[in-house]
Amino acid sequence: MGTEINEIFFIAGVGILTAVIHTVLKQSGKEEFASWATLTGFIVIMFTVVSYIGDLFNKVRDVFLSN
Repeated sequence: MGTEINEIFFIAGVGILTAVIHTVLKQSGKEEFASWATLTGFIVIMFTVVSYIGDLFNKVRDVFLSN
């Protein structure tokens, strides 16, 4: 159970860090860099979530294919 909590905290941490960086860059007048920072954070989270979904599908397949 500890691993799932760590994964959730990782995703939340990346989201919070991305929001802070976006806000700081936008307040300093660098909207383009703020957009790139947001896009980068989104991509990191999407790769993480896709890998977790892949693991989930493998576990479900193993459950139904085990003899």
